[in-house]
Parts: sequence; C-alpha cells; structure tokens
Amino acid sequence: MLEDPATAVSSPTPWPAVYPKGYAVVDVETTGLARDDRIISAAVYRLDARGEVEDHWYTLVNPERDPGPVWIHGLTSDVLEGAPLFTEVAEEFAARLDGRVLVAHNAVFDWQMIAREYARARREPPVRQRLCTIALSKELRLPLPNFKLESLAAHFGVVQQRAHHALDDARVLAEAFRPSLRAAAADGMRLPLLECRPLTEWSDTPLIGRQATGSYGGGRGPGWRPARKRPACPYPNPGRYEAGERLKQGMRVAFSGDTSTERDLLEDRATEAGLHVATSLSRLTSLLVTNDPDSGTSKTARARQFGTPVVDEAAFGQLLRDVEDAG
Repeated sequence: MLEDPATAVSSPTPWPAVYPKGYAVVDVETTGLARDDRIISAAVYRLDARGEVEDHWYTLVNPERDPGPVWIHGLTSDVLEGAPLFTEVAEEFAARLDGRVLVAHNAVFDWQMIAREYARARREPPVRQRLCTIALSKELRLPLPNFKLESLAAHFGVVQQRAHHALDDARVLAEAFRPSLRAAAADGMRLPLLECRPLTEWSDTPLIGRQATGSYGGGRGPGWRPARKRPACPYPNPGRYEAGERLKQGMRVAFSGDTSTERDLLEDRATEAGLHVATSLSRLTSLLVTNDPDSGTSKTARARQFGTPVVDEAAFGQLLRDVEDAG
C-alpha cells in the first residue's frame, strides 16, 4: 500500500542531509540494446528531495532508422516519422535532468543510451550521478521474486497500465521509488549513487549492416566506433591480487555489473596498464572488479566459489595508478 502524501510530508522521520535535493526518474524506449541503437521515446518524472512528483514530460524521438522491436514498444515507422529528432529535444531533455540524480531501473542502460545520444549531438548531458532502483531494492533487501519493474511495482501496490511505454514505466518507477527512498532515509542508509561520465567515443565512421538500410532513408553516416579486438596480453599471469599490494602486469582482471565509467573505457585503461582483461571468471582470474559483490551474477558466484579477490571500481581506479612492471 502506498503512503498518503499528506501523511508522508508530516512524517517525523529525520531526513539525511547528504541525500540529493532532487531526482529525475527516467525511462527510454530504444530501437535495440546495442551501442549504435537509438532512443525512440523518453519520459522524465521530476521529483523533489523526498520523492514527491513535481512534474513530468514525454516525447517521441525519430531515430532516423528502423524502429526495431515494434512488438515490444509499439512504435512503428509511421508513428515516429513525424517525431522530432533527438537534437531537437536535447535542450528540453537536459533541462529536465539538470541538477538532479538520474533514477532508472537498470540505470546503466538508460544512462548509456542518453549519453550516446548527447555525444552524437555534440552536447554534454547535465546529469552527474545516477541511482539504479535495482541496486536500491537490493540494498533495502526487498522480498521480490526477481528484480523486474513489474515485481517492484507489485510490491508497492503500483498498477502498471502500459508496460514498455516510456511515460507509464517512468510513472510506475516514480511511485515505487518514493517509498523506497523513504525506507532508505528511515534507516539512514547510504544511497547507491554512481557517477555519470559523458561519453567521448563518438566517431564519424560509416554505418554498416542494418543501421545503413533502415526505413528512414538509410545511407552511410556517423556511427559508434566498431568493437576492437584487444591485443593479447604480452605478460605471464603472476597469480592473484593480494589485498594491500600492487597490481602487477599480466594479472587477469574480470568486470561485472554496472560501472560509473563505461565498461569499454575501463577495460581500455586496464589493457593499457598491462593487465589481461578476461571476459569470464576462472580459477586463473587474479581479480574481479564489481560495485555489487552481492549481485548473484555468474561472475560474482564464481568469485566466491574460487576465492577470487574482489574490489570495487573506485579501488580499482586507485590500483591502476601504480601497476607493477612484469618482472
């Protein structure tokens, strides 16, 4: 059952002074999940410091290509053809985000899609922190059967009317976030905030494959830099990382979960430092980097099984500053 707003406002619960002053609950629908997919609709619910709704905003976006899985989001080429381009809504979108913490369900996805659109537009989004409601639900130890938005909504008695419609998904999340935020405040809990860093990986390389032949005219145009095959690490694996010691060139490092720095850039830094970036975790892995060691992913489960050392992104960033040369 949701709290009555009037009762909630007069609640004597002390509010942590370090909590953000405002939030932007965001949902975006996209043409797909890849790095070069596009936003086709976006919604923002602006909330005050205690999670009360101030206003909301919604827009369609013409992705200038095929709309992707219409059977999921319901937005056809005909519907999107007359919609504004992202460059035409970028300023209004930015105004909705400005000075607020971006809140989303699986926030790394929404943030990266937004950051890429702003990179294409040669602009910088004004948001500096994000909060993932999946991470918050885990911190609160909510008794959910899974971490889908529908399960979070059901837990708080929020009725979902149009799943995979950006405006309704943002509304549902805003209503579920308010009691979650208040529960965190009542416990004096530290919010799982992560840094949002603008992307700088946009390059004017031609699109290939389906991106070059979409229903919006196709042709060749700007695109995300294609995935690069990383060179083999030239150094032998010196073994596992020991707490309090330095990383050493050749160590095998794996990553899991959401990171403040986009994963590719973080892996680039590790490679440049002489580390071996591993795509899976085995007994030979020297170190696992994750901001959520209790997430239950296959990598974190194997790390526990094998006794692999685990550090968070911030600690890993410090370790990268002083990597020992291979002996």
